Amino acid sequence: MSTATDTRRKKAPAGERVADWADSRLGIYSLAKANMRKIFPDHWSFMLGEVCLYSFIIIILTGVYLTMFFNPSMGEVVYDGPYVPMQGIRMSEAYKSTLDISFEVRGGLLIRQIHHWAALIFIGSMFVHMMRVFFTGAYRKPREMNWVFGFLLLVLGLFTGLTGYSLPDDLLSGTGVRFTQGAILSVPLVGTYLSMFLFGGEFPGHDFVGRFYSIHILLLPGIMLGLVVAHLIMVFLHKHTHWAGPGKTNTNVVGTPFLPVYMGKAGGFFFLVFGVIAAIAAVATINPVWAIGPYRPDQVSTGAQPDWYLGFAEGLIRVMPGWEINMWGHTLVLGVFIPLVIFPLMLVSIAVYPFIESWATGDKRHHHLLDRPRNTPVRTGFGVAWCVSYLTMLVAGGNDIWATHFHLSINAITWFSRIAFFVAPVVAFIVTKRICLGLQRRDKEKVLHGRESGIIKRLPHGEFIEVHEPLSSDQLHTLTAHDQYQPLELEPEVDENGVVRKPTRSEKLRVKLSKGLYGEDSQIAKPTVEEYKEITSGHGHH
Repeated sequence: MSTATDTRRKKAPAGERVADWADSRLGIYSLAKANMRKIFPDHWSFMLGEVCLYSFIIIILTGVYLTMFFNPSMGEVVYDGPYVPMQGIRMSEAYKSTLDISFEVRGGLLIRQIHHWAALIFIGSMFVHMMRVFFTGAYRKPREMNWVFGFLLLVLGLFTGLTGYSLPDDLLSGTGVRFTQGAILSVPLVGTYLSMFLFGGEFPGHDFVGRFYSIHILLLPGIMLGLVVAHLIMVFLHKHTHWAGPGKTNTNVVGTPFLPVYMGKAGGFFFLVFGVIAAIAAVATINPVWAIGPYRPDQVSTGAQPDWYLGFAEGLIRVMPGWEINMWGHTLVLGVFIPLVIFPLMLVSIAVYPFIESWATGDKRHHHLLDRPRNTPVRTGFGVAWCVSYLTMLVAGGNDIWATHFHLSINAITWFSRIAFFVAPVVAFIVTKRICLGLQRRDKEKVLHGRESGIIKRLPHGEFIEVHEPLSSDQLHTLTAHDQYQPLELEPEVDENGVVRKPTRSEKLRVKLSKGLYGEDSQIAKPTVEEYKEITSGHGHH
């Protein structure tokens, strides 16, 4: 007879039992083990992408709240709400519900402000984030498709902002919608069909708010959410880029684990972004529709301006001469259509640049180390030129505001913007390239001769020199870790067998692009090991 006492097995905690149940069906343990300790590098510039993500989350959260109270209807009503200056005025139900959200819904005005400010910060942070990726070469293989996803998110963000900006049906947004409708009508053949599809008839129609509403809260956010998820999955899959430094190579990642360090930082940063946006929304009024009034087709809001991210498109149209041509009984409004073509081309030029650079260099390697912008003068020059052209047309989009506030001639501002659009980017490219080359020369001098210490020393024969301190191995590695591309050359027209070979146009173009990117006048040769040893051995080194 056994004398052993029966011992009951101790029950696992409820959370562990739930986790075991989920693991037996979803395999979460193995997934977590493989990915939760993934290493992420740490640098302040990587937070720009996090600002994009967090502001997008804030937009979704506040947008869900606003949809509960907004009425996307063009039906006319007479306002009898608490805002006395608007009482007795006929307006659309969309505009009235916007006033109700602002003055009657608890916290409605703050949520509206947060939603609008988050949208502006979302697009602004996407611009800055993409420029960071562009200037550091983080778009190179294997991240080209992630770059395209980011570009699509930017474009969709522009259209989402436009549709959301138009929903209140106030005089300012109505003027912008009228501007948009005119641009759509300028498109040959399909412009009238697109206009009818969006507006349901002659402008303003009775359907555009409802249709913009569906596009704004369903179609575009759904696509953007899918792109955000795909973007994050690819970042996780390809691992994050990192800056050059000791121990950092193309085959490793130096940083902190995803859990718990990175997630702890990311969670805190989310609430920081949310708090900053909420503080801005609480103290800085944006889009006060009650001070503007409802939209009427026979009125135009004085000083009407779009949100900043569409100022470039408006600037192109404002500086474009009012050209028109008649073809087969139809009028083609070039003054609107040409800017409408230039605007997407300017955006696409940034989207396709990684593929052009890859083709010109023939570089098919994986890249996980970032470039310092100074080490790629042509790429950096192109990026700065693009930003300058964008800012130039942003100024042109507010030519009337500049004229009234600074007592200038609007015609003079328009002509200045026309000239600057072609001249300023070229000047910016040349100046930026020269600055980058100068910084490369300074880096080369620091590697070979050390850092200037500011200490003056007199030699025995009377000569005064400045003492240079040698750089540490970490500093030397940082200044010399970048790739030094060699421009491509055309193959000989006659091979070793005497067969004549004529290069194709694409080959000639590729060689020209390669020399333009990495020719002798586009980069400074890195100091070689032999040069460094000769200098540091005492010959000419102080």
